[in-house]
Amino acid sequence: MARALARSTVSPIRRLRLRVRGAVQGVGFRPFAYRLARNMGFSGFVLNDSAGVLIEIEGPDADRFPDVVRNEAPPLARIDSIDVLELAPSAREGFEILESLSGRSATRIGADAATCAECRRELTDPSSRFFGYPFVNCTHCGPRFTITRALPYDRRQTSMASFPMCAACAADYTDPENRRFHAEPVACPDCGPGLSHPITEVAAKIAEGGIVALKGIGGFHLLCDARNDAAIDLLRLRKTRDHKPFAVMVRDIDAARELARLSEAEEVLLGSAASPIVLVEPRACELSNLIAPGLARIGVMVAYAPLHNLLFDALAERRHHPPALVATSANPGGEPLVADNADAERRLAAIADLIVTHDRDVAIRADDSVMQVICGAPSFIRRARGFVPEPIDLGIDGPSVIATGADLKNTICVTRGREAFLSQHVGGLDNAQAIRFQREALSHLCSILDVKPEFAACDLHPDFHSVRIAQGLNLPVVPVQHHLAHVAAVAAEHQLSGLVLGLALDGHGFGTDGTSWGGEMLALDGHHWNRTGSLTSLPLQGGDRAAREPWRMGVAALQAAGYIDLAPRLWPGHSGVAQLTAMFERGMQPPWTSSLGRLFDAAAAIAGVRLVQSYEGQAAMEFEAQVRNPVELEGGFAIRDGRLDFRPLILHLAQRNLGAPAAADLFHGTLIAGLADWAKDGARSLGARRIALGGGCMVNRVLATGLIQALRERGLDPYLPRLAPANDGGIALGQAAYARQVIMNEYVSMEEDRTCA
Repeated sequence: MARALARSTVSPIRRLRLRVRGAVQGVGFRPFAYRLARNMGFSGFVLNDSAGVLIEIEGPDADRFPDVVRNEAPPLARIDSIDVLELAPSAREGFEILESLSGRSATRIGADAATCAECRRELTDPSSRFFGYPFVNCTHCGPRFTITRALPYDRRQTSMASFPMCAACAADYTDPENRRFHAEPVACPDCGPGLSHPITEVAAKIAEGGIVALKGIGGFHLLCDARNDAAIDLLRLRKTRDHKPFAVMVRDIDAARELARLSEAEEVLLGSAASPIVLVEPRACELSNLIAPGLARIGVMVAYAPLHNLLFDALAERRHHPPALVATSANPGGEPLVADNADAERRLAAIADLIVTHDRDVAIRADDSVMQVICGAPSFIRRARGFVPEPIDLGIDGPSVIATGADLKNTICVTRGREAFLSQHVGGLDNAQAIRFQREALSHLCSILDVKPEFAACDLHPDFHSVRIAQGLNLPVVPVQHHLAHVAAVAAEHQLSGLVLGLALDGHGFGTDGTSWGGEMLALDGHHWNRTGSLTSLPLQGGDRAAREPWRMGVAALQAAGYIDLAPRLWPGHSGVAQLTAMFERGMQPPWTSSLGRLFDAAAAIAGVRLVQSYEGQAAMEFEAQVRNPVELEGGFAIRDGRLDFRPLILHLAQRNLGAPAAADLFHGTLIAGLADWAKDGARSLGARRIALGGGCMVNRVLATGLIQALRERGLDPYLPRLAPANDGGIALGQAAYARQVIMNEYVSMEEDRTCA
């Protein structure tokens, strides 16, 4: 009786096929599945194919396997779904890794990942064959996106194809118990890429005050000692970058703690596999004041490639201990990041004292990502290395759309099924190199996704390069208004269906009426939208010059407030102010703009913070840096017929010499209160509750933090971009998401017409 009972409790043999989708190639998923299946006593196989990873297991208790796969997946894996199909038992013996299958891709590769702890240990272990090797990697770290030309993710499809493995690396690659099992970029000093110059020479050049162009994972950095004023000043001169902040690289998290006051969320970001640049509050330290002049925070990143770790070691051996290195994108002013060796010799020779290359090609260049923490959560300023090509889930399937973004901070977006893939940061499309890079990024993204878009989406602006690129794709084009795209991007990433009220706050966007918008309240519901309000407009004298010369917006704001006579007193002896004032007094009628970005410029100029700016957003960023404790000016704004008017605030700042900190406190505090009340009124009139916050002004942490809190206090639900930048770097996502709504609505309408017929 006991024997019969024991036999009845034995689990039956079952055979399951698992289709695993997500970022599951190039992250050690096959060896993980191999070891897991063998340890659990299953027979079967695992392979990569165009849809992701396919696993078959056979044995008792097979139904436990999918949960273990999901819960114990490799650290770099991102599982979107596991579909399970039961098959008839086959009596297969053993478990093996089979050859990859090609076909139309429905999977994706992972993003580049910072060097893992085990590889860092080997890097400094004299007994390891990877000792001092600047390209050490494994399945848990190293390049992925930037070396991959096509899927499936196999060595032959990457820029490692030209480096045949030596016997030792091949043994690691084929050993299921080794963490380099099927690690496609695996290499060692005997068979892998090499540097053009020894690390000791790089360290020597930096120690003597030189500038080094160093090829890394996604392209070249320009490096110098972050304590050396003369070196940084020379770098600014050669790069024609007068004031724009530089990022700094530190050895590890401990070094970052010494330089900056880090929150827990900031530490997590800095130490993540993505290893982005994070904006943090600096401590009093040895860093040069020339790194981020006029700003309250600095951009810090932790060394994320083996050659960075080796460089810090070499500097220490020379007894040269910089707390940080300036590490900025290697490009002449305004051009894309340099990634090619020959291109570096040609374009960087006038900037760097030493150019250090290596012979592993960068298949697709990618800048460092830039992030900050707002309300305790990460927020993008620039999305690139470490995050691309991770998709954004749109929640529903739809047609494949390619969106070409904006002309500033350009990115492109490609949708596939329910996923949106935002490209790495391209930059401003104001030169031929940048336009070529955009085409390169477009082609590469479509290639690795194996997708052929059916439609294109673009901005409304008739003169944008990005619009002409979309029109040249030979696809049906859906134009999307700039600020609508900002709001649609937030709604898309948060999967907000139904009515959403959006505040789109930025510098400039072409409106449907042909004027310049930039401080907009929009109602969005699927493919329906309308402009329900805006900031009171200001004269935009000089067009683009007004964006470069904030004093012009200061004079214009005084003209709009009816107090143009204050201008000469605020800026005595300024010939341009006198001329512009006289022109206004003679009845000049320039175009007008509702831009919040231009209002920031006006206030910064009136407060004496910045009259002329050398990079986009400089005046607003320096004004934000002056904030200590935002306070509201009573009566500082008015709301009439959907228009939000800050002229009383501007007049108050102009009539009183408050000093920059007090003016910044008053401006930011009143701005937050005015925008929150405006949103409350708009939401009440529409019966809405959800508020999407987009546009470049939402990169201002003081404004974003204060506005989120103020909206919540008024009973509203604010949503800030988290998976894409709030600035124009997220425009392509909104264009693609809104275009899909339009296309799907037209399809439904056509189907309804056929039904009625």
